[in-house]
Amino acid sequence: MKKCIAILFFVALAVVVFGLVVMGLWNWLIPALFSGPQISFAEALGILVLSKILFGGFSGGWKRHHHCCNHNPYSWKMKWKEKMAARMSTMTPEEREKFKQKMQRCGWSDEKLEQP
Repeated sequence: MKKCIAILFFVALAVVVFGLVVMGLWNWLIPALFSGPQISFAEALGILVLSKILFGGFSGGWKRHHHCCNHNPYSWKMKWKEKMAARMSTMTPEEREKFKQKMQRCGWSDEKLEQP
């Protein structure tokens, strides 16, 4: 539970920091270079979301652009899966079920935990 809260905190912090960076850069450059308007924090967040939609998308960005890495035996993802499979194989059924329940609270599904 603490990890879930920590992750949410750092995601929120990252959103605020990126929003402030976009707002600061926009308000520093655009009015001086193009005589454009200054923007608020909410408008900066809107620009971030718009740029994510236009340039990154919202579903499977890493998988879509780097699908070849999923088959690379030396990729970090494969190493992580092997490490988790080894850890799960040494657990008792009770420990495995308790671990799965903890991970599901953070949004992990059974399929992600079962794949080696």
